[in-house]
Amino acid sequence: MSQARRYLLRNQDIPDIDRIEVYEANQGYQALRQALGQNDPAALVDMVKASGLRGRGGAGFPTGVKWSFLPDDGRPRYLVVNSDEAEPGTFKDRELIEHNPHQLIEGMIISSYATRAREAYIYCRGEFRRGAEQLRRAVEEAYRRGYLGDNILDSGFSLDIKVYRGAGAYICGEESALLESLEGKRGNPRLKPPFPAVAGLYGMPTVVNNVETICNLPPLVLNGAAWYRTMGTEKSPGLKIMSVSGPVNRPGNYEIPLATPLRVLIDEYAGGMREQRGIKAVIPGGSSVPVLTADQLDTPLDYESVLAAGSMLGSGGCIVIDEHTCMVGVSARLLKFYREESCGKCTPCREGTYWMTDVLNRIEVGEGKPGDLELIADMADNIGGKVFCPLGDAALGVVVSAMQHFAEEFEVHIKEHACPMGARLYYDTVNY
Repeated sequence: MSQARRYLLRNQDIPDIDRIEVYEANQGYQALRQALGQNDPAALVDMVKASGLRGRGGAGFPTGVKWSFLPDDGRPRYLVVNSDEAEPGTFKDRELIEHNPHQLIEGMIISSYATRAREAYIYCRGEFRRGAEQLRRAVEEAYRRGYLGDNILDSGFSLDIKVYRGAGAYICGEESALLESLEGKRGNPRLKPPFPAVAGLYGMPTVVNNVETICNLPPLVLNGAAWYRTMGTEKSPGLKIMSVSGPVNRPGNYEIPLATPLRVLIDEYAGGMREQRGIKAVIPGGSSVPVLTADQLDTPLDYESVLAAGSMLGSGGCIVIDEHTCMVGVSARLLKFYREESCGKCTPCREGTYWMTDVLNRIEVGEGKPGDLELIADMADNIGGKVFCPLGDAALGVVVSAMQHFAEEFEVHIKEHACPMGARLYYDTVNY
């Protein structure tokens, strides 16, 4: 692992890097000075487009293109940073805001200048108490140093940043539900179109970006678009933080060049498997994406290659599953999460996740029946593509792919009326 290849995590080991004086002593806010002094907003947008930076929240949409969708109609513009990191297996944004909050704030000021926003918000996950406290303190420090407020660094540009703490709803990670919550409403997704770029926060043009995406701006401004493209691939340039969890020797966040093989991430960065266990499957991009199998470990971790392999890079939450783990139990546990986090707006999602969880729990504890797998497949078909927001489809990623890749394991549960791994899952009989 070459520390020279780290940029977003390059300062994480510096003591007190969360303090503004320490951050400034390590090139902090130099990119902001450069952006305000040498670039006009349109030039910054063009630079981000040229870099190929893609959104790191999951969808991977080109950031500069997203910024260019804002209509030039004289209305106020907003920047909203999505720090509602609730995807199981993903914990990169938490480390960024807790250990180095000024990197995010500097990136926000640059992004706001580029998109001509005069007010910005950080929507922080409700459980991130320390992260929210760090951000609020860092924002106050930035105001005192003149990096926020009126006429920043005598540039004529003004910006205010506010930290908003959510209430712990997974659905608020979806950008339109996040905006509803930020406005003080129930966090339900909005109908699209219109998209946030046209009618976002308070009906005004709004850019919604993930924490990791915005943290890319300081090193990108300092080094340029051509430098950024020296890493990764033509369509997926740059570095990506991968959150590795499971029975590996060194679980944690690792910043890798995009297109690094999955096997290299697990063996070289995360130190390989504990007790030399074999790998059964890997969820490469957080719990909402399909699983990859052990014979797909050479898949390059970039957006196109992972998609071609049958999954998605998503938020970068790499969950490693060993050979002793029951895939029925994994499917049931993750589906239960989505059942609990469904906002209840759509009948297929609200009811389908409930009944699918019930059937999977029965199978896991040895009470499965012939026809249960066909029943699950039918319920999945009635959810996928038939719901208002991505949550319903996200709930199916692991379950459907696990049934495809490990069909025999599911069938043995039903035939032998027991889990072949010896696992026992609490039979959840929640009544609504």
